[in-house]
Amino acid sequence: MITVRKSLFSVVFAAALLCAAVPRVQAEGIDQCERRIAHADRRLHEAIERHGRRSAQADHERRELHEARERCWRERHRWWDEHEHRWRTEHDWDDHDHD
Repeated sequence: MITVRKSLFSVVFAAALLCAAVPRVQAEGIDQCERRIAHADRRLHEAIERHGRRSAQADHERRELHEARERCWRERHRWWDEHEHRWRTEHDWDDHDHD
């Protein structure tokens, strides 16, 4: 009888730990998306300032920003709008928003 209680307690305890960890993992994924997009956006702004809007460097950073947005969209069905500082739930970003 005691081993059944211990087993049941162990299962309940493990389930509680798992349930507590899932939101944290999801939040970390969202934070990573936000950081990736913010970083790519910042790098694009720097490339534009240093090399010009039509430079190869700016075009490269535009592609990097696009990829960061696409990755978040694939993983979370949302993307971080760095300019408005909010999550967007429509696949409606403009790849030329920095032109």
